[in-house]
Amino acid sequence: MPDAPQSKLLAPAQVAELLGVSVDDVVALVMQGRLRGMRIGSPARWRVDEASIATYLDDQAEEARLMALWRQSGEASFPELWGSGAVRHPD
Repeated sequence: MPDAPQSKLLAPAQVAELLGVSVDDVVALVMQGRLRGMRIGSPARWRVDEASIATYLDDQAEEARLMALWRQSGEASFPELWGSGAVRHPD
């Protein structure tokens, strides 16, 4: 039976460089549960699961998409939303 693919573990500094944030921000994201991480070794050092970075970025993109939709809905008129009456912002 084939083994499951192993996920790579990255140091917080590597993740910080990938995301363009500080190492402290990476550790905070791990502590918040937004990135999967663990402390390994002796002395214990943080390592972040590489696969969780893609999940985090997908979550960030979805959050941005939802916020954009929310802002657009604030600019729409009720007739636009309900499909009847005058349209304030025609395309």
